[in-house]
Amino acid sequence: MLYPIFKFLNEHYDMPGAGMFQYISFRSAVAVILALLITIFFGRTIIRALQRHQIGEEIRDLGLEGQLSKKGTPTMGGVIILLAILVPMLLVGRLDNIYVILMLISTLWLGLLGFLDDYIKTFRHNKDGLKGKFKIVGQVGLGVIVGTVMCFSQDVVIREKVSSPTAVYVSETGYAQVEQGEPMLSPTPQKTTKTTIPFVKDNEFDYGWLVGGNKLLTWLLYIAVAIFVVTAVSNGANLTDGLDGLLTTVSVPIMLVLGALAYLSGHIIYADYLNIMYIPESAELVVFAAAMCGALLGFLWWNSFPAQIFMGDTGSLSIGGIIAVFALCIRKELLLPLMCGIFLAEALSVMVQVGWFKYTKRKYGEGRRVLLMSPLHHHYQKKGIFETKIVMRFFIISILLCALSLVTLKIR
Repeated sequence: MLYPIFKFLNEHYDMPGAGMFQYISFRSAVAVILALLITIFFGRTIIRALQRHQIGEEIRDLGLEGQLSKKGTPTMGGVIILLAILVPMLLVGRLDNIYVILMLISTLWLGLLGFLDDYIKTFRHNKDGLKGKFKIVGQVGLGVIVGTVMCFSQDVVIREKVSSPTAVYVSETGYAQVEQGEPMLSPTPQKTTKTTIPFVKDNEFDYGWLVGGNKLLTWLLYIAVAIFVVTAVSNGANLTDGLDGLLTTVSVPIMLVLGALAYLSGHIIYADYLNIMYIPESAELVVFAAAMCGALLGFLWWNSFPAQIFMGDTGSLSIGGIIAVFALCIRKELLLPLMCGIFLAEALSVMVQVGWFKYTKRKYGEGRRVLLMSPLHHHYQKKGIFETKIVMRFFIISILLCALSLVTLKIR
C-alpha cells in the first residue's frame, strides 16, 4: 500500500526520500525489519493468548529424551510467521505484481489449511487432525491455481536468448567475410512453460515439448507438475518440523537462495551476464523472500531450544508451500531436490521405514525397521544425539546444499 503512495509523492511533489521506495533493496530491508519486529514484539502477546486459551501441544510418548517436558507448549505459532510475512508485504510490496499476488494467495491458502489441522488437534482434541485426504485436496487446489496462472496469465512471461543477425561484408581484399551474431536477449516477451534444468549448458526445457505443443495438454501437464511440487515440498517441510527450531533454521538458507535467484532472474543485466532466463518483474519476489527470512529468524526468538511455542501445521505447511510456489514462479523447481535436500531426506526416511515395515511384516510375519525411528531427525535422537546438535548439523547441511544450488549458475 505504501509503494503507490510514495511513488505518487515522488513524482508529483518530489518529496525527499520518497524515491527510495522504488528500490527493491530498500523495500526488502524494510520488510526484514518489520518482520523481525512483528515476531519479536507481538510474539509474546500471541503466546500469552494461546496459553490463556490452553492451546497446547498434545505429545505422544515416543520414548524420546526430553519429549514429555514439551507437553502443553503453545502451538499454532505459525500464525506469528504468517502475520510477519503478510503485514510487511501489504505495506511495502507491489500488490499489482502477479508473482506477489500468487505468493500471497499461496501463503493464505496453506496457512488456512494448516490452521484447520491445528484447530482440530487442539480444540477438538483429535491427535490425527485434519484428514489426509482433505490436506491433499487443499494442496491439489493450490497446484491447480498456480499451474493455471503460470500457463495463462499474460503477465507471466520470459525473454529468451537469441542471436543478433549475422553480418556479411566484403573486406578490403575483396573476400566476403561473415561476422557471427552475438547472443542477446529477445526484445519481445514470450509466453511459455519453460523451466531451468540445473547442471546443463543450454538449460531451458519446455514442458510443452513433451505433449507436442498442445495447449490443453501442456496446461494439464504443468498443473500436474505444480501439484506434485507443492504437495511434495509442503509435506516434506511438515515432516521436518519435529525439533525446536529445526524447520526454521533449515528454511532460512533456502529462502535466501531463492531470493538471490529471483533477483538475478529479474535483472536484465545479470540474467544476460549469467546466461539465464530473464523473467520480467520477478525481482519483486526479493521483497517477499526478505519478509519470509525476517519472519523465520524472528520466530526463532521463541522457537529455539527450549521452544516457548511450536509453529504447528499452520507454519510448516505454509513454509513448504511458499518455497514450492516461489521456485515455480522463478522456474527453478528442478533445483528443489538439491536445495531442499533435508526435506527430501526426511520424506524418504518415512517412506522407506513404512514401506520396509509393511513388506517384512507381509513376508516374514514380523515388521522390521531400517531406522530406529522416522522421520530422520528422530533416528538421530534415538542414537543419543542431543536435540540442538541435530538442529545445527541439519542447518549446516542446508547451507551446503543451498550453496551448491547457487553454484549451478556457473557449473553447466
